[in-house]
Amino acid sequence: MSVAMPGPKAEILARRGEIAKALSRIVPGEGVITDPDGMRPFETDGLTAYRQMPMIVVLPETVEQVQRVLRYCYDNEIRVVPRGSGTSLSGGALPLADGVLLVMSRFNKVLEVDFENRAAVVQPGVTNLAITRAVEHRGFYYAPDPSSQIACSIGGNVAENSGGVHCLKYGLTTNNVLGLEMVLITGEIIRLGGKHLDSEGYDFLGLMTGSEGLLGVVTEVTVRILRSPETARALLLGFPTNEDAGRCVGDIIGAGIIPGGMEMMDSLAIQAAEDFVHAGYPLDVEALLIVELDGPGEEVHELIERVEAIARDNNAANIRVSQSEEERANFWAGRKAAFPAVGRISPDYYCMDGTIPRKALPKVLHRMKEMETEFDLRVANVFHAGDGNLHPLILYDANDSDQLERAEAFGSAILKLCVEVGGVLTGEHGVGVEKRDLMGEMFNEADLAQQERVKCAFDARQLLNPGKVFPELHQCAELSRMHVHKGQLPFPDIPRF
Repeated sequence: MSVAMPGPKAEILARRGEIAKALSRIVPGEGVITDPDGMRPFETDGLTAYRQMPMIVVLPETVEQVQRVLRYCYDNEIRVVPRGSGTSLSGGALPLADGVLLVMSRFNKVLEVDFENRAAVVQPGVTNLAITRAVEHRGFYYAPDPSSQIACSIGGNVAENSGGVHCLKYGLTTNNVLGLEMVLITGEIIRLGGKHLDSEGYDFLGLMTGSEGLLGVVTEVTVRILRSPETARALLLGFPTNEDAGRCVGDIIGAGIIPGGMEMMDSLAIQAAEDFVHAGYPLDVEALLIVELDGPGEEVHELIERVEAIARDNNAANIRVSQSEEERANFWAGRKAAFPAVGRISPDYYCMDGTIPRKALPKVLHRMKEMETEFDLRVANVFHAGDGNLHPLILYDANDSDQLERAEAFGSAILKLCVEVGGVLTGEHGVGVEKRDLMGEMFNEADLAQQERVKCAFDARQLLNPGKVFPELHQCAELSRMHVHKGQLPFPDIPRF
């Protein structure tokens, strides 16, 4: 494995049998897995370039079991890696050789749907798409929709602050989560927010959303549900160059139009998706935009005309507007299946996730094309164009170690370019291990130390998901004396249960 992780503690590994027995008393039956074959499916997440067998896998079913497992690990200084469905693309759920992998997939119930307050209360193992399925009979839906929504869990969405094709207009996970129940490493339960629109005091809810399992383990999520729009239609816009498509994106937003979604695919991704799904994509263009407009029918009709005019001004070679709900869904089917479709044309791919200002799209896409020659690897681009969230898929063969090294170097160069043009390292996949060693490109030492102080306030022993996000592990004592004063817990204003 080419990324460095915290070295295993020999004293913990020596007690593996004892630890497994203790955890089996907390989570009986088939809740603890220790045999290699049983643990093999958990050795990696969606970033399959990196693998590590966990010491023990635990699958709790109740909040009390989560509390007791975390408290036991805290008392015995055992590291814990929380895991949802394992679809993370940044290595956020990569296990540790001396750690407990805490898998939350059995927390899979929709606990309550409150249409009057437009909220749903769900367990973290519920899949993203299952929330919409639970409310669509009343004309509601859950807006964030990652491409992996059929499989990814809402707890993982909270951990990584996931987005999706409709995040441009309706926001990422952080804009759609109303409340959380979490268990801290000490076994203590805290509750943040609720069904109400906003909470007083510090924005702890915003802090936890996107915290990548470093601060606590989510055991319940309250999300906002929205009314399905009266009308939704999508346009397929084909362009002769990526630069033309990139300029069209900026011009649409500059005209004050905020589509429900605006996605971009380059020729390689278009070909792969069309061969896989047969969505009717044009194959004689270099770039394709999918622009969805939603709202009242008259408004959508007017916006379609305006977007068509903007596309023509940017040399659009192909314009097609959906004429039915089936056709609109078909347009999106190709985009949603783009990642697995690309998997059919390459043994492996490295999915990146950087975000840039929209005006930089033409420059960055042009530079990535040049990098293909420099690193001798192909890239398929499919991404959230409306908010500048790039997802270049670097194609390589994992059986060739040299190709993996070049893919990693290529990915690093892309992310550095994102920061250079005024962007950030991640838009929705998180930092994990993939971008951990690039954090210095975006943050200075003081910035990173301040972030680590927050980590210390919730996990002073650095037991939750260590080796992720921060390029260098520090003891909390090194970060200016974070401590409990006269028995007073940190953040005493958080409701505790």
